[in-house]
Amino acid sequence: MPELSMIKALNDALDVMLARDPDVLIFGEDVGYFGGVFRVTDKLQEKHGATRCFDSPISEGGIVATAIGMSAYGLRPVVEIQFADYILPAYDQIVSEASRLRYRSNGEFIAPLTVRSPYGGGIYGGQTHSQSPEAIFAHVTGVKTVIPSTPYDAKGLLIAAIECNDPVIFLEPKRLYNGPFDGHHDRPTTSWAGHPAADVPEGHYAVPLGKASVAREGSEVTVLAYGTMVHVSAAAIEESGIDAELIDLRSIVPLDIDAITASVRKTGRCVVVHEASRYAGFGGELAALVQERCFYHLESPVERVAGWDTPYPHAFEWDYFPGPARVSAALKRCLETPA
Repeated sequence: MPELSMIKALNDALDVMLARDPDVLIFGEDVGYFGGVFRVTDKLQEKHGATRCFDSPISEGGIVATAIGMSAYGLRPVVEIQFADYILPAYDQIVSEASRLRYRSNGEFIAPLTVRSPYGGGIYGGQTHSQSPEAIFAHVTGVKTVIPSTPYDAKGLLIAAIECNDPVIFLEPKRLYNGPFDGHHDRPTTSWAGHPAADVPEGHYAVPLGKASVAREGSEVTVLAYGTMVHVSAAAIEESGIDAELIDLRSIVPLDIDAITASVRKTGRCVVVHEASRYAGFGGELAALVQERCFYHLESPVERVAGWDTPYPHAFEWDYFPGPARVSAALKRCLETPA
């Protein structure tokens, strides 16, 4: 199997689906001739033609609205929003149209569209290029929200998203685009936190939406994470010496509740880690689910480790989102605090 970066794995997924399904097409700002600001769509226009991969005006609302119309009439558009921070102009289309189309038409129409977007910090992008808006999509009934953490998962999940008959928000952690790291800034490593290295099979394969992965088995505490925070959590577990079980959620809607509850009932403790702001973040939903379903198994309160409840600080990016030290401290509190 070839070793691919996440960018190359995503590009491969798009290439496979363009070749496999004539109803798949790709468009967005600079995705055609230029190949995307992060090069995820590089050479796809050259290979598949300008009617299958093409540029759009700078109008996020227009991009998603056009994709909804295409999907209602049988196509499977994959659109790119250049940064997740720019997705809000399209939010009304996603919430009011795409998410409800199947239900309001009593199944006569569906909206099989995929909205890809780079998200999260790690590149000093500041307030307008680094946000993590996954919680606002998780709240919307009818929309799936997917966040990969490895090249293998990125390709398989993107293929599954494109094949899904419902709208999917596909958030791609920018910090993971070009290769693995050990959770401390961008120090390189060859490990992908217990996942199948960087080996990505050729051709078509799908990773089921809503199926979590056990990135590391353990017995003392469960860590729930997704995207970049899977690798940060893996570094924290290694540093702390605690025998933690690390669950990579892979998608937050649908959510693999069975995997979560099985792990927490085994360990009796839980730490939730995400990059977005803590208040009303998706970690609050995870903590509530764990409390509801695992209350009599818990040996300590559920811990949350997240970003600050402030606008994204450009100069203090590495302090803003959780690092191994903050996650390690939460792991230790879990073991020290009685229920």
